[in-house]
Amino acid sequence: MKTLLILFFFCGFSVASFSQSKPGDSIYHAPSPDTVPVKHPGLFLQPVEVIAILAGDKAPFTKTNISGEEIAKTNIGQDIPFILNQQPSVLASSDAGNGVGYTEISIRGTDVTRINMTLNGLPYNDAESQAIYFVDLPDFASSASSVQIQRGIGTSSNGAGAFGASINFSTNEFKPDQYAEFNNSFGSYNTWKNTLKAGTGLLGGHFTVDMRLSRISSNGYIARATSDLKSAYFSAAYLSKKTSFRLNIIMGAEKTYQAWNGVPEAKLYGNQTELEDHYKNNSGYSGALYNTAQDSINLFQSNPRTYNYFTYKNQTDNYIQNHYQGFLNHQFSDFLSANIAAFLTRGKGYYEEYKNNAAYADYGLPGYNVGDTSFSNTDLIRQKWLDNFFYGGIFSLQYKKRATELTLGGGWDEYDGGHYGYVIWSALGGIPDDFRYYNEPSRKTDENIYGKWQQDLGNHFSSFADLQYRHINYRIDGFEDDPTLKVWNKYDFLNPKAGISYNRGPWQGYFSYAMAQHEPNHDDFEAGASEQPKPEMLHDFELGINKKRPLFNWGITGYYMLYHDQLVLTGKINDVGEYTRTNTPRSYRLGLEFQGAVKPVSWIQASGNLTLSRNKVLDYTEYVDDYDNGGQKSFTYKQSDIALSPGVIAGATLSFYLAPQLEIDLPAKYSGIAYLDNSESRDRKINDYYVQQLRVIYSPKIKSIREMTIAFQLNNLFNKKYEANGYTYGYYSGGQLVNENFLFPQAGTNFMMSVNIRI
Repeated sequence: MKTLLILFFFCGFSVASFSQSKPGDSIYHAPSPDTVPVKHPGLFLQPVEVIAILAGDKAPFTKTNISGEEIAKTNIGQDIPFILNQQPSVLASSDAGNGVGYTEISIRGTDVTRINMTLNGLPYNDAESQAIYFVDLPDFASSASSVQIQRGIGTSSNGAGAFGASINFSTNEFKPDQYAEFNNSFGSYNTWKNTLKAGTGLLGGHFTVDMRLSRISSNGYIARATSDLKSAYFSAAYLSKKTSFRLNIIMGAEKTYQAWNGVPEAKLYGNQTELEDHYKNNSGYSGALYNTAQDSINLFQSNPRTYNYFTYKNQTDNYIQNHYQGFLNHQFSDFLSANIAAFLTRGKGYYEEYKNNAAYADYGLPGYNVGDTSFSNTDLIRQKWLDNFFYGGIFSLQYKKRATELTLGGGWDEYDGGHYGYVIWSALGGIPDDFRYYNEPSRKTDENIYGKWQQDLGNHFSSFADLQYRHINYRIDGFEDDPTLKVWNKYDFLNPKAGISYNRGPWQGYFSYAMAQHEPNHDDFEAGASEQPKPEMLHDFELGINKKRPLFNWGITGYYMLYHDQLVLTGKINDVGEYTRTNTPRSYRLGLEFQGAVKPVSWIQASGNLTLSRNKVLDYTEYVDDYDNGGQKSFTYKQSDIALSPGVIAGATLSFYLAPQLEIDLPAKYSGIAYLDNSESRDRKINDYYVQQLRVIYSPKIKSIREMTIAFQLNNLFNKKYEANGYTYGYYSGGQLVNENFLFPQAGTNFMMSVNIRI
């Protein structure tokens, strides 16, 4: 069976799924993300704020539209990256190993600091790191009515610049009928997901209310990598013939045990004695904690693949993030509509950690004296806090008549971030009560305005032009490790985009060029006053062709993404799990994406995708600490691979519709070798992996229940031992280069089962 599945996988490289079908359906029926049921045509249902930033059917950009139905099929416990994992050029990973808690996504090798994400057209990325923290949106997929993934720069959007991809979620779907849903999942590692959803349908011809409560908990695959996630969603709307108003409240709370440091490769595959010596001699770096002699023994005798060297019971991340969104849409005429939206994102929380043998001087304190004995170090417990407000507004004005479509839009947002830390306990004393050892606030303002023009040119061709201006004002009043370093930078970016599309019958083709500029992240500025990072620039060329038929479809996309001053991953990780980056003069991504689906008979569908790419840094200098002689050694590389960018990414799914109520899916994912830094060293890499899943969906017909679905998913069917992410750092000691690699093992064979009832 395994051999047959592998053969299918490689034979299916040239096809990819656009949507799933039921027996007797045509294979291609994926709706546009802005499509809503028109049961009450007298109401204004169009979510203008979402349409303004999405790439339409004729837009010359590489995109995938995913309906709410497709999202629901795989939403049985794991986070958003794993729900999207079968999409072209997408890879997902999990710190805890089982897709719950802290999770990551990359698209074409682009990490989350360069992927723009919006919620109903409003910016979501963290304003400072520019990263996407899915853990702060527990079970958000249960409220999503559609999502569009744009690969490459794509069209102009709000928030952080899309520097390789964008993900646009919509929840503002009109639901005309009353409903209630009870969704419950249980799986390996004591993973539970409980979701309650309800909606009023249309009340009084004008009002709707939709609600959701969710709870997700898991022990995690990695030792002690527990997650306790809670969320709520509330949406109320007023709809009339020309106007709609909507208020959304999205609430999320997470408590996760820290697993973001990964597992040392020496623990997974290497020398146990070397590992023990490293942690005993470098406990300040590792943050390891030895509570007792038995803890020390357990630390090194634990299962290599589930190893977590944190043993302090409250080594946890605790954060609450609430979103408040208001939308006003109005249709002036059949040709002109507009929207205004405002938002507030309130976030507050901390992570707590034990630091052994910490120096008093690092906390601005003198040593501690006991009698005639002076102590310069102590074990302590500290909390690092984030306390932030992110708020602003967006607008768009859309004109569409005959062959012309014009959009004028933009937005303003401001981030007020508090960064401070407390020492809450020390083994020896000498720490004042409620001691705040750093307090460095920051403020960032982002303003943008864009115009889009799409024009039909005859019967089959259409042109597209898009111009965006962004102004960023960024002020940082010091850093934890360098409180005297003040940063105040202003950036002005002009980002043009243009392309042409061809549409005739089942054929579609397009070519586009887009330019984007991207400011550095908060941590990048900590490099020092004389080594401040420069903004990045990207030129993106996209060429694609697609053919859609009732029983098959296929598409090929070629892309060339040329970077100037790209901040590339070095593999080194800082104290809070973020990677340090440096500007490199030139780098590029060059690739081909193949996707399609075929349905040879009514009860079988095969789909798949394949990305083949070259991801290169043209001139890269690596600096390695020399512990023998002091200082650093440098090495220069030409045409080396960009870190964490595999040259092959593929996905495939074989689906069987054995009865109207029974569906069996066999999703598979493959990733080629990825290097942990930009040296392309075989000693610093993540091995390639192939992972097979099995999913069974049964929908029995019960008279008293509108809809019931029982789903069973078996992940990692063949118990593949693989790692999906990692980092590295190296140094010279004893005349030899020592590579310390840290990897994130993913779970072996595990299951999730769900029972969903809709009444």
